[in-house]
Amino acid sequence: MGTLPVIKAPDWYETIRMGDGVTLIHEPWIKPFFRCNIWHVRGRDRDLLFDTGLGHFSLRAHVPLVTERKLTCVASHTHFDHIGCHHEFPERCVHRAEAKILADPRNEWTVADRYATDEMFDCQPQGWDTARYKILPAPAGRLLENGDIVDLGDRAFEVIHTPGHSPGGIALYENRTGILLSGDIIYDGPLIDDVYHSVVDDYVATLLNMRDLDVSVVHGGHFPSFGKVRYRQLIDEYLAQKRQAGCHLRTTGGT
Repeated sequence: MGTLPVIKAPDWYETIRMGDGVTLIHEPWIKPFFRCNIWHVRGRDRDLLFDTGLGHFSLRAHVPLVTERKLTCVASHTHFDHIGCHHEFPERCVHRAEAKILADPRNEWTVADRYATDEMFDCQPQGWDTARYKILPAPAGRLLENGDIVDLGDRAFEVIHTPGHSPGGIALYENRTGILLSGDIIYDGPLIDDVYHSVVDDYVATLLNMRDLDVSVVHGGHFPSFGKVRYRQLIDEYLAQKRQAGCHLRTTGGT
């Protein structure tokens, strides 16, 4: 296999305006399965940054959008591909169940030890060395709970605790617009419920709880955004798959 093309820092990130003051920031040279969607939301009094990507190159240095105004940085959860640049932002939030990991993001806790490899890339970031990759500590100043509000002045996002993929996963929901920033609990791709701290029963319970949410658009942690019909379809497909697996286990189990 040939050597991958090398991408320098100024060309690493791309920003795409999505409407309703929402902008996607992503790292297009990472394969889609590993490529985190970083969501920036413009508010009247402050902006919101939901996740911060791999962290190999500085977000602050190379994406002007994130330094224009006061900003609240929220972690959807603490897997490595979502918290790499959290240390660059002073106002940090995370769910209480994963606060320890954000403050001490060891590779075995962020699943970087199994996923952060050369295989992630279509083009390699300049200076990348898998053996030396680590995320800097970023202790949170605010610990979030289900039902809390992230207030941007003229916009309010409600915290939905979404255990299953990880214990402290959260989504953010804006009731006025129906925008859901869903993190890794639901996106239009293969849902992951088998990493070391995933719990399938929690995943099922979370999606059952979220199914009837009145969404207009879902901006997930990976892959393209989608609307209400696809949202319910993805949830129902996952639940049906788990029901089928459960039935299979019950009918083939011991006497």
